[in-house]
Amino acid sequence: MKAFPVRTCCGNLRAIVHHHPVDLQRILTTLDQPAAQLGILPTLGAIKPQLDLHYFESLKSTNTQAWELIKAGAGAGTVVLAQQQQAGRGQWSRPWTSPPGGVYLSLVLEPDLPLADGILLTLASAWGLVTALNGLDIPAQIKWPNDLVLTGKKLGGILTETHTGSEALSVAVVGVGLNWSNPVPAPGIALGPWLKARPGKPFSPYLACLEDLIAIALRGILQGVYTWQQQGNAALCDRYQTHLVNMGQWVTLDGHPAQVMGVSEQGTLKVQTPETKLIRELAPGEIQLGYGR
Repeated sequence: MKAFPVRTCCGNLRAIVHHHPVDLQRILTTLDQPAAQLGILPTLGAIKPQLDLHYFESLKSTNTQAWELIKAGAGAGTVVLAQQQQAGRGQWSRPWTSPPGGVYLSLVLEPDLPLADGILLTLASAWGLVTALNGLDIPAQIKWPNDLVLTGKKLGGILTETHTGSEALSVAVVGVGLNWSNPVPAPGIALGPWLKARPGKPFSPYLACLEDLIAIALRGILQGVYTWQQQGNAALCDRYQTHLVNMGQWVTLDGHPAQVMGVSEQGTLKVQTPETKLIRELAPGEIQLGYGR
């Protein structure tokens, strides 16, 4: 996989502003903070991205805008941020409610991946982001393949879209939606109120506002991608499983009970039926896992 530009010391991040409803300087400053303050693993602490931020007050979709920028010549490291989305979407083109107060961003990558590994980009992004939140004492988990979960409720999600070359995924846009202070429908949860309400825990100075969460999300995604680059599919999926809320979950498969056993090196969900002991591997869309276990 081709790494996109990184820097190993302090440098300038470029931001293009289309209206100014948030503190962009706070985002840029937070991106430059030490790894531990962003939940980043120590082994990746010296790697900091070269990012080109584009902030909009309102968009139909940050992913759609990212593809427009790509058509205009933008490359890896381009970030699209929006205060709100008018036509945000999740997996399978489901609408993603995106009022002000949430994180709505898209990050452009040039992964040069085999076509079969496209789902692993979503898994890597989810693992990296959840690992960053766990590093800040937030017990987030993953619902396979792309949802972020907190106390059994949906905190956010990831939508990865790709364009293919002749034999590889040449360009990808990783879209992320996270609930901060925005109103959320059931079974959602917003991180800001949750942080303020948890007993016995002071509000973290490293995650005190929406801008901090944006920076943590970006560094978290890159943490996942770099770890995958360095350690490969098997190690990524092993790490991903440690945060998988579905491990051991009982589901119905072809009318029969089956249990979730983890994920394969291809990112598929492994389920086992007790009677046969056979393990089936399911692609996204082949089973609905739901909330409220």
